[in-house]
Amino acid sequence: MTDKLKIGIIVGTTRDGRFADRALEWFEGKIAARDDLTYEVLDLREVALPFYDEIAPPAAKPVTDAAAQEWEKKLGECDGFIVLTAEYNHSIPATIKNAFDYAFKGWHRKPIGTVGYGGVGAARAVEHLRMIAVNFGMVPVRGAVTIGGADFVKASKGTPIAELGDHLDAPTKELLDDMVFWGRAAKWAKANV
Repeated sequence: MTDKLKIGIIVGTTRDGRFADRALEWFEGKIAARDDLTYEVLDLREVALPFYDEIAPPAAKPVTDAAAQEWEKKLGECDGFIVLTAEYNHSIPATIKNAFDYAFKGWHRKPIGTVGYGGVGAARAVEHLRMIAVNFGMVPVRGAVTIGGADFVKASKGTPIAELGDHLDAPTKELLDDMVFWGRAAKWAKANV
């Protein structure tokens, strides 16, 4: 299987002045350099899902909200996802949880990776997100990028992420390689099992 996989890059925070825009700009350069992946940015600020208010979970009954229906359709077009996330109160931002709650089929049996940023590189948020993803039958990949500690402080003060050094290159490559491996495996399994 040599087809390019389409990866949805989910920008998980929506607040003004978010660090996510810096992380996205840097990460887009990394993923765009690959010849085995294409991507689409899925910015939760632009999706503008309402706070979850459906009569039943999407696994049991289709959602009724028009924005949520479009969200489910958009997720269905992707072969996997990479979530750019901060850590809010030792977990993921509510916008990410809400985005998961509003869909099911679009997430199901696809790989998910993370680019976490913050004081501890969003480590606790990433682990929480992995547990949520398992509920959707997703494959949380081992590879992950963490922008934390001194790197996060420098980047927060204006240093471009690309200028932090090459130590983020290896985890970025591992993340993208894992997305290709598990994305192809999941796509093949869904077509043949």
